[in-house]
Amino acid sequence: MRDSCPSNPAQIARSQIRSSEHTGITYGLAPDYVQCNLVILKAKHAYEFLVFCQRNQRACPVLEVTETGSYEPKRIAPQADLRTDLPKYNVFRNGKLTECPKDLCALWESDFVSFLIGSGISFDATLSRAGISVDRRHRWVLRSTIPTDAAGPFRGSMVVTMRWMSHQDAIKATQITARFPFNHGAPIHIGSPDQIGADLKNPLHGPEIGPIPTDQIPVFWACGVTPQVAAEAAKLDIMITHAPAHGFITDLKTNDVSLP
Repeated sequence: MRDSCPSNPAQIARSQIRSSEHTGITYGLAPDYVQCNLVILKAKHAYEFLVFCQRNQRACPVLEVTETGSYEPKRIAPQADLRTDLPKYNVFRNGKLTECPKDLCALWESDFVSFLIGSGISFDATLSRAGISVDRRHRWVLRSTIPTDAAGPFRGSMVVTMRWMSHQDAIKATQITARFPFNHGAPIHIGSPDQIGADLKNPLHGPEIGPIPTDQIPVFWACGVTPQVAAEAAKLDIMITHAPAHGFITDLKTNDVSLP
């Protein structure tokens, strides 16, 4: 499917990604539009993965599940193409990351089912308007030891997003992000990374982590990269996800899926 004539910032961004005009992370693209994490697996595993998401909604808030074999997310981005409209994908085979292609055209199978899961990047524009810094140099994706509730072969620890903020901004950010339950909602932890086993030495995304400034505090949100840990545990023959920070931009306005 194709956005024949892009008419909003989300469609324009997807068009730029599809044409390889934009090949980097989607952070900052189409502000005020919901970004999603992506999980693609075979139909025989779709029910158990849906149960995993239902049991772990903070990390895996599902916005759409496609029809079997369809690469068009008809509810949240009609005419988009999940095979081409993300800048980079991760392919897991038997629980191991084997390749990071730029598109999925050669890999697509007729029994694939796609899950679109809300992303915390979606509320960055709202945080910025509130005067809270969303500098990506102070944002990391990390493994933690917070357990998830297993479903079938899907299990593992939660992945979290860490941001550094002043104490005052942490309070404001908690109040603001609580309005966005489909994009992970309020923080799951504020304070010491050790209390949730956050792996500061090996970030999944983000620069090397130095000492936390004395005037700031780490704030942690559940993260939609969590299914990638579940993929490693499930050891499915194939499971495809977005590469961290290379999300799918929907036609949904962020405020349209928020609480008042």
